Amino acid sequence: MELTFSGELWFWRGPAPWHFVTVPEDECRALAATAPSVTYGWGMIPVSARIGAAEWTTSLWPKDGRYLVPVKAWVRKAEGLGVGDLVAVRLTVGA
Repeated sequence: MELTFSGELWFWRGPAPWHFVTVPEDECRALAATAPSVTYGWGMIPVSARIGAAEWTTSLWPKDGRYLVPVKAWVRKAEGLGVGDLVAVRLTVGA
């Protein structure tokens, strides 16, 4: 399954701070239907993610009925991204 969407980059200041893009609701419904066949635990879904020319392997984090795409520091640097930027994301599920 491949999904493409846009979302705002945001920062979570929790005990282990991370930058994320929240997957939109329609795409979350499609992911939830696929999750049982690809998740490896805690609802995490393995994906290949792409923003601009940067591509990496990660896992979507489930949160409040939605999924979050964690965006690594090297991706933000390579693509010149900052908090509040609208980014186009492509996900390949089960990568």
